[in-house]
Amino acid sequence: MFTLSPKKIAYACCPARLHPMLDRIEASNIGYRLVRGTFWSIFGIVLSRGLILAASILVARIMGKEVFGEYGIIRSTVNMFVVFAGFGLGMTATKHVAEFRDHDPARAGRIVAISGYFAMIAGLLVAAGLLIFAPLLAEKSLNAPHLAGVLRIGAIILFINALNGAQTGALAGFEAFKTIAYVNLGVGLASFPLLVSGAYFGGLEGAVWALGLNMAINWLLNHIALRKEVERFNIPLTNFRDCFREWPILWKFSLPVTLGGIMMGPVMWACNAILVNRPDGYGQMGLFTAALTFHSIILFVGTTLNGPLLSMLSHTGRKVSDQFGRINILSSWMVAMMIVVPLLCFPEIVELLFGKEYSGRQFRITFSLIMLYTCILMYKQGLARVLAVNNLMWWGFFSNTIWAIVLVASAWTLTRWGAAGLALSYLIAYIVNTLIVIPVYYRKNLIPPSTMISWQTIVTWLTIFSLLGLSYWDVPMAYKAICFVLAAIIISYCMMKILRPAKTTVPLL
Repeated sequence: MFTLSPKKIAYACCPARLHPMLDRIEASNIGYRLVRGTFWSIFGIVLSRGLILAASILVARIMGKEVFGEYGIIRSTVNMFVVFAGFGLGMTATKHVAEFRDHDPARAGRIVAISGYFAMIAGLLVAAGLLIFAPLLAEKSLNAPHLAGVLRIGAIILFINALNGAQTGALAGFEAFKTIAYVNLGVGLASFPLLVSGAYFGGLEGAVWALGLNMAINWLLNHIALRKEVERFNIPLTNFRDCFREWPILWKFSLPVTLGGIMMGPVMWACNAILVNRPDGYGQMGLFTAALTFHSIILFVGTTLNGPLLSMLSHTGRKVSDQFGRINILSSWMVAMMIVVPLLCFPEIVELLFGKEYSGRQFRITFSLIMLYTCILMYKQGLARVLAVNNLMWWGFFSNTIWAIVLVASAWTLTRWGAAGLALSYLIAYIVNTLIVIPVYYRKNLIPPSTMISWQTIVTWLTIFSLLGLSYWDVPMAYKAICFVLAAIIISYCMMKILRPAKTTVPLL
């Protein structure tokens, strides 16, 4: 009987001369777990997000630019409130379940329980707030009173999303990445017919109801999977009163994660609200939402990689090899570049997918700016994992505060240029934030220096940013192809240099 496994696929796809390297990875406990977890995470992402991407493209075509802009602001509003409802419980569960599941199963069970209970309580409270204040938000902030009813539907999505975050985080802590992949696949298979039929038959309201139903399917699959993992590890689940022995974790870890999220979700929503209140605001929001689709896919891939890496870093402890430290920092960045570089060279592909209403120089520039700041964001994900493992989430809050201040100031000025101005605001915020905080992390020796300051990283960044000129100056397709080949060669060479094996072992902090 044929079975799918990372080992079989790796040996089948790699030439014979690479088999010794595969043998070394298999012999290494950390290496094998990393490859296995990453494989199943990527497997689930490619299938599920591919279907969701296809659904988003069809929904954008069905709705048109204006209504798709309304759909985008509804999702942005829900995501803003998810920050409060989720309370950082996904990352909290991942880190602490991975840390305690073997040597202290009872404590791991209490953490699973408190994550679920607190997600339910916070989700209900925040969803109730959205239900009550939806008319005020729609009229005063979004300049669209007719969206009040749809925002109230979003409250249901908000509540279920909070539960899903805690469940997925716990599954990642158990390193159940194959299970997560199958859950993502099931959600992806359901999302395509639900979203497309919802948009086609019910317009904006139908699409939002379909999104809520898709979230409910995700919750059900997560719930079943988590029950099985708890039984597999013999983790005792405690009652409501006992699990609150772990409440200090919420203060020390979840609170700074939430505050860091507050510096992102609500600030992003505020910038979107600034845009939709400009002339042709919802049309520009439609362009931005369409351009943001690939950003969301790339970010979800990075979030999925975060599960295996954070779980392994937490389970292994604070002392890891320098090589693994490099992989942790660079893995998300490299995955992003594999997608971003060809899209920066050929943004016409995205125009073709979304249709004529989303085509034009402004859309290409907006999309290219979004891809650039996506690369920076993915680069910083590795650093965020190091902060989480070392319980330095207050540093993350400080970093996000800088980012938020710069973003709001930039958006207030630059959104007069529409979607491209908002995308440029994000890019400026991420650049300033990175330039300010990287020296601090360098002096504290949090991560391998070559991943921050080296000629390879500088050349890589210069190469990526230079590709923006292809869209700005409307370079002919033949020259774009040449630039793509050169950029791929330069970036590949630099990454190989940075990832050269090192024999030393260094603490993360």
